[in-house]
Amino acid sequence: MTVATVCDAGLQAGTTYRRCAMSVLDTRDDPQMTFDDNGVCNYYQQYVRAVAQHVQHPAERQAALDALVDRIRRDGRGRPYDVVIGVSGGVDSTYVALLAKELGLRALAVHCDNGWNSELAVKNIENIVSRLDIDLFTYVIDWEEFRDIQLAFIRASVVDIELVSDHAIFATLYKQAARHGVRHILSGTNVVTECTLPPHWIWHKTDHVHIQAIHRLFGKKPMKTYPLMDWKVKKLYQMFGRVTQTSILNYVPYNKARVKQQIMDDLGWRDYGGKHYESIFTRFYQGYILPTKFGIDKRMAHLSDLIFSGQITRDEALTELQKPVYDPDQLKIDREFVLKKLGISHDEFEELMRLAPRRHEEFETERGLFETYPVLSPLRLPVRLVKRLLGARS
Repeated sequence: MTVATVCDAGLQAGTTYRRCAMSVLDTRDDPQMTFDDNGVCNYYQQYVRAVAQHVQHPAERQAALDALVDRIRRDGRGRPYDVVIGVSGGVDSTYVALLAKELGLRALAVHCDNGWNSELAVKNIENIVSRLDIDLFTYVIDWEEFRDIQLAFIRASVVDIELVSDHAIFATLYKQAARHGVRHILSGTNVVTECTLPPHWIWHKTDHVHIQAIHRLFGKKPMKTYPLMDWKVKKLYQMFGRVTQTSILNYVPYNKARVKQQIMDDLGWRDYGGKHYESIFTRFYQGYILPTKFGIDKRMAHLSDLIFSGQITRDEALTELQKPVYDPDQLKIDREFVLKKLGISHDEFEELMRLAPRRHEEFETERGLFETYPVLSPLRLPVRLVKRLLGARS
């Protein structure tokens, strides 16, 4: 049974199919979706609240940005860098690097290489660091170990397989910041293009307990070098090391189309055709695994954010959804590549795809430990802050 089947069953049990009057989300994406009197779904209200809370008001934006930059520069005195930034070759991280340079901040670019970079992503990263003249640190994860963790998540049949990559990226950023005594991480997460996501599509990106639990059950190799955002990172680096992460794109006007054109012109950036498609596995995961096994088309959420932020119209989004999720020729190439790199046969992969989806809550989680061991409760605040700031990349 797939998530799509589960959703359909829920609709038949009494939930009427309905699509948001403003966005392209519908009750197949979230059977618990609610609507106001105008037929607008609760995700729009969630977006409005996030804008009010996190996005700087135009009248106050420049002053807030100036104050942030002054604080970062002050904290960076006597240190080799003012900020650490993650670079993947994608739109958001590339623009963060460009902004940091324009703001006169001394940045250390950090890239976490999990073995799935496309050639285009590698070239984009090369252009970023060379044209902006910034230092780059690349952490190469042990491939055999990382593959085993990814396969463990696939065998566990949970939805957020990308948790494995996202978690490693965040942990690497914090560890590099601590290593160089840098107090600030600039993030590419932002409200206007990344606010909306049904909660059952993802899991908490900082949950190292969850990653270890699933790997213990389904992994076959010891986890030795994989970068975990464990208690040391959460407590020492965040609480006592005072390393903070800022979503700087919430401090500036952020229009996706204009930003793409700017980084093309200034940095020679090239488009890869989809959100986070700089990774071959992410392209295969979002374009094939999610819609085929879990009934999830992430374009629904991403396009809805662009509608909410006034960057596209609803009709334009609906037209975009008429296009195939995955180019058939590219899918064939990627499928062969991914299965070969993971070391599994077509038959084994199909068996894994047929496994019934399981909820992340069925496995041990960090949240459960807070309830079991109240002594850990002081860590709740930094964990919550990180979750709010990091959001979801998938």
